[in-house]
Amino acid sequence: MSTNFNSGLSAAGFPTSSDIWLELDGKKVAVVQSYNCKTTRSSYSVEAFGEEEPVATVQGPQNYVIQLTRLYATDQAIADGLDFYRMKNFSLVICKPDRRVIYSDCQWSDIQEDGQLGRMVVEKLTLVARNRMETAV
Repeated sequence: MSTNFNSGLSAAGFPTSSDIWLELDGKKVAVVQSYNCKTTRSSYSVEAFGEEEPVATVQGPQNYVIQLTRLYATDQAIADGLDFYRMKNFSLVICKPDRRVIYSDCQWSDIQEDGQLGRMVVEKLTLVARNRMETAV
């Protein structure tokens, strides 16, 4: 897939809500309008007696914290009684033009619901994932 930058702005290649979803037990249970991911890693220096500089650095595990905005449960998930507050060990799938990013073994850490009269409920769900992997499309 190529994008022609000379013909103006093009949205081709950007994930849409149909390209970002939550999976539970291998089934798509909700689509997501947008996401924000922060990956961190705690590393530390190894010091040796008598040395002025560290002799090595050691990387700790990576931590993935993802905030999802505007989650919409699928009709089937609603019929099955999906409850975001009870979800655990689920996956987040993000389809990009050349690859699929999957965050697995997810647990939610924060759920926010904003409701206004005459507007749809907007939920923000913050999750922590144990694994991240990429697969070719």
